[in-house]
Amino acid sequence: MSALKRKLKNKKAPDGWDMIEEVIEDFETQMKDAVNDEHEGKRKAEGNWKIHRIHWEKNRFIYDLMYVRKVMSRELFDWLCREKIADGPLIAKWRKPGYEILCSMLAIQKGNHNFGTTSHCRVPLRVRAAQQRVTPDVQTGCISCASGDGKFGGPIWWNTPLDDAEAAAEGEEANRSTWAPAGGGGWGGAAAAAGGGGGRKRPAAGGLDDEDEMPDEVRARLEALKRAA
Repeated sequence: MSALKRKLKNKKAPDGWDMIEEVIEDFETQMKDAVNDEHEGKRKAEGNWKIHRIHWEKNRFIYDLMYVRKVMSRELFDWLCREKIADGPLIAKWRKPGYEILCSMLAIQKGNHNFGTTSHCRVPLRVRAAQQRVTPDVQTGCISCASGDGKFGGPIWWNTPLDDAEAAAEGEEANRSTWAPAGGGGWGGAAAAAGGGGGRKRPAAGGLDDEDEMPDEVRARLEALKRAA
């Protein structure tokens, strides 16, 4: 039994949890692997970079269902926040102008940075000093989460392709942070996403056809996160 299942063993989950449970469990497994990853040859802080990116991706998945596609119930969203499965403060920040792709709440906690300022990843690339242009934040590994600087719908992380040739070689789907399938709608995409890398299907809901399977871009996104260094 996974740690997430043990945590929720005696708790009644709202309707809709079964549609996203498998995707959330996959994120939790990736998080556990990142925590246990070998840190040899890395600076101490670099060991946390992958953890911050996976945390961002998991919460962006929830955010997209709740506020972009509008297919998640308020009851389920509030329950995810209460159970600390979703990062409520981070998701709330994403809804405010200027914070649409904020990498982490750590980036805006002034007590964590020199001179009582925010992280340099909050400064647009175009106005940075040359020595900070593509330098990752030491705590999160984010190069830029300023509005207008993002790539593939999210921040520019330490391992995000920075040039067009590199991005084309890796594939856009491997760096996409939006989980909604192209042209998709309703709970169908969430149920398909929860199908996991093995292509297993979830029960139909909201008009979902039984033959629908996980979209290629979702599968690619999950695999890319597993390969991310």
